[in-house]
Amino acid sequence: METVIDLLKFLNMKKFQILACAFVALLTVLTVKAQEKTTDNTILTAYFDVKNALANDDAAATNTKADVLLKAINNFKTDQLSATDKTVWAKYAEKLKFDTRHIAENKEIAHQREHFNTLSQNLYEAVKALKLNTTTVYRQYCPMKKSYWLSETSAIKNPFYGSQMLTCGSVKEALAP
Repeated sequence: METVIDLLKFLNMKKFQILACAFVALLTVLTVKAQEKTTDNTILTAYFDVKNALANDDAAATNTKADVLLKAINNFKTDQLSATDKTVWAKYAEKLKFDTRHIAENKEIAHQREHFNTLSQNLYEAVKALKLNTTTVYRQYCPMKKSYWLSETSAIKNPFYGSQMLTCGSVKEALAP
């Protein structure tokens, strides 16, 4: 009889261990899912490439990089966003696409820079509201143009004036990940 009782205790302990392991595994998955946020460094990376092409006074490269940015914006996954964040993304997505298309289609760097100005404003708002960055993003300011842009580094490389005034500007904000 003691053997049967010991066997039942053993089986109950095994069930408890299995249930405890399953619970820990489930808790781990739920914690990871809760910590996941929709981030898209693809958009920021492509934007930085556009910014750097403009800083290098390279209209052709700017066209090419803007095409990549447009694809990244179009492919942005909203399925993990909350309803509020989806509304925020919808508010900026069309504006981002509009300016990016103009940059991609235009060969004149002055026109590209005009659209880069509004692109930068809208992307800043989207990044800040949705916390899209997984690394620090620097918001920089050009006092001559009275315009802002985003950068992956704190070093100034002015996309609005390129080689004319490459280092003109200052960091106004750092958006932490």
